[in-house]
Amino acid sequence: MTDLWSQLFSFQDFGELLVLVRNSVIAGAVLGLVGGLIGPFVITRNMPFAVHGISELSFAGAAAALLIGVDVVSGSLVGSLIAALLIGLLGTRARERNSIIAVLMPFGLGLGILFLALYRGRSANKFGLLTGQIVSVDNPQLGWLVAISAVVIVTLIVIWRPLTFASVDPDVAAAAGVPVRTLGIVFMLVLGLSVAVSVQIIGALLVLSLLVTPAAAALRLTVNPRLVPVLSVTFAVVSVVGGILLALGGGLPISPYVTTISFTIWLVCRLVSWRRTTAAVKQRRGPRVPLASTGV
Repeated sequence: MTDLWSQLFSFQDFGELLVLVRNSVIAGAVLGLVGGLIGPFVITRNMPFAVHGISELSFAGAAAALLIGVDVVSGSLVGSLIAALLIGLLGTRARERNSIIAVLMPFGLGLGILFLALYRGRSANKFGLLTGQIVSVDNPQLGWLVAISAVVIVTLIVIWRPLTFASVDPDVAAAAGVPVRTLGIVFMLVLGLSVAVSVQIIGALLVLSLLVTPAAAALRLTVNPRLVPVLSVTFAVVSVVGGILLALGGGLPISPYVTTISFTIWLVCRLVSWRRTTAAVKQRRGPRVPLASTGV
């Protein structure tokens, strides 16, 4: 048991190791910002399933890039954008969208597994595409990640108000002249970019813990449109950066740590929400009056 604990949480020479993952910590903070901002829209627009579908084709693109020896981030971007465009153009309705995603997911995963089976390089590179790596971000990749994240953030800021309107009530928004379909496609492309940069850090299988879980936790605490993104970003940054730092001590993939922190935050928020709801119900009902005191 002691050996297992030391394998999970060993902080010997932690300071020296921290220098090696400086880029990953910066990347994790940036991804937390991106995931925290886009997550509430993913929840409101009922698209968690789309995140997983995009991540599968992103994984296939990254695996193809690994096989032919080009930049993995570029391959991940191509796969993500293809998936996002297909879902955005063909899945105008929720039922159609879910069907398209259900078709794309196994196809992307199958392609990714094929490309990894053909790849003869380090096995850690294969595993890292699925579960993330803490030392995989070099200076050029960090530059690309920051640049793509900046594009995502600026785009979200520009379309924030109409996208919020279209996400909450698309029919009324369309009647008011909001270009709902165009916004939907733009959002899918932005989501595709977010998934692509996230795969490099947290892996393709567990992107939901960054792009969905923090926002879901924030929405358990408040529905204030200004406070939700702040909480979502905070939860996402804590999950990713905290996961990287803990994984550094254990020398294990970061995804179990990130998902555990993210899930714990969601669980605490869920309990707080439940206690609030219970207290509000009791307050509305008022104190119980014993039957004897009423003369019954």
